[in-house]
Amino acid sequence: MAQRTRAGQSSTSKRGLDEYARKRDFERTPEPAGAPPAPDGEERRFVIQQHDATRLHWDLRLEHEGVLMSWALPRGLPWDPGRNHLAVHTEDHPLEYLTFEGDIPDGSYGAGMMTVWDSGTYRPEKLEDRKLVVVLDGTRARGRYALFQTDGRNWMIHRMDPPDDPSRSHPPERFDLVQAQPGPKPRGRKWALETRWRGLRAVLTSSGGVVDLVSAGGEAIDDNFPEVRPIGRALGITEVVLDGVVTAPDAGDGYLQRRLEARSDSTRRRLGRDQPVAFVAFDLLWLDGHSLTGRPWRERRAQLDALGLEGPAWTTPSAYEGDPAPLLRAATTSGVDSLVAKRADAPYDPSLDPSPWRIFPVAAAK
Repeated sequence: MAQRTRAGQSSTSKRGLDEYARKRDFERTPEPAGAPPAPDGEERRFVIQQHDATRLHWDLRLEHEGVLMSWALPRGLPWDPGRNHLAVHTEDHPLEYLTFEGDIPDGSYGAGMMTVWDSGTYRPEKLEDRKLVVVLDGTRARGRYALFQTDGRNWMIHRMDPPDDPSRSHPPERFDLVQAQPGPKPRGRKWALETRWRGLRAVLTSSGGVVDLVSAGGEAIDDNFPEVRPIGRALGITEVVLDGVVTAPDAGDGYLQRRLEARSDSTRRRLGRDQPVAFVAFDLLWLDGHSLTGRPWRERRAQLDALGLEGPAWTTPSAYEGDPAPLLRAATTSGVDSLVAKRADAPYDPSLDPSPWRIFPVAAAK
């Protein structure tokens, strides 16, 4: 990085794109090859791109001396001044990357989908070889950030301002879970119906695309079910805590236990290929720094549905508030023997007695 005498002035010549060009075959990749630099004195711009590569991450690029200085942020920008995020320094990129979006083909450097997550302008307060302080002014990214080198290409990014949302906090390490209790078919409009899924009760947390899956007892099980982890890519930067169940409807008795007992990664991958599981998310406990447990089921469910969680190893079950006929027909056709009724106006509170969730046989609902 060019040494700075004061913000806006440089003691060296323009930065180059040699390393950027060396890593790319421009006959294969749609990425820009580079263009003449913008005239001096123009406003400095930045872009943050979501890069769905080998590992989902976000690329921060700052316009400087005719190119874009670039860092890969595996967890995105930090919102909490008390927690720094890793920032991996990468090669400078051409200015056309400010608007680049596209699918970098397999076999190319950085293969994967690239989309613009945010863009805007920035004001440099300090630009040194090992430390920068910049003020971002974008649509989603706003505030004062410091980037500082720790070891080689590894840097850290630190938010210097208070959080934009002062009420935002990190989710607790553990949630007490609501348990459905057996009972008669509920009556009245205050109840909603869901299919009952059998399997391993689990809580899934996704933050910055990184997924943690724990059992109801608090044991980490994400290594045992690696096919569920890509849900983090689907959620992207959105931070959630989901209540659900790991299920394998087509597997025999004891299959999930065998998955839990597998100790080697190769065995886990083989079992996942032979008989993949699915994570069925039936409640949303946390969203982007705020607990939803005090909200009615109806509101939690609406926000869960808005996440659009449908993928190869995850789904959101159908829920019916009002006329239960469609669910009853589907349950009868698929051989489901029981349903779960949930109080639509009830919070997520395991201390409620009776429980706001009730299990009852399908035969009783006909």
